[in-house]
Amino acid sequence: MLIVTGTIEITPEGAEAARKAAQEMVAETVKEAGCTVYEFSQILGHANRFRVYEEWESQAALEAHFATPHMATFQAVLGKVGVTESLIYRITGGDKKPLR
Repeated sequence: MLIVTGTIEITPEGAEAARKAAQEMVAETVKEAGCTVYEFSQILGHANRFRVYEEWESQAALEAHFATPHMATFQAVLGKVGVTESLIYRITGGDKKPLR
């Protein structure tokens, strides 16, 4: 399993456009082969900061995601709305088990 997680901060003026673009991108991404979880959400108390959380079956599935038209559209929007910080990480390996 491969996990992608982190935060993206957008200028206050661009937050709404980023949120709308993310909704469209998420709706398409969850249909992709190899995607088991895909979430993009605004962080409470920080209207222009977003949390990214993704689970992929493989690196190949993630790479295929990066090549999709909906990801290209989303990246283009991010280029216009003013990303002020992007801290995204990839975590590999390990088993997914219930906490308790």
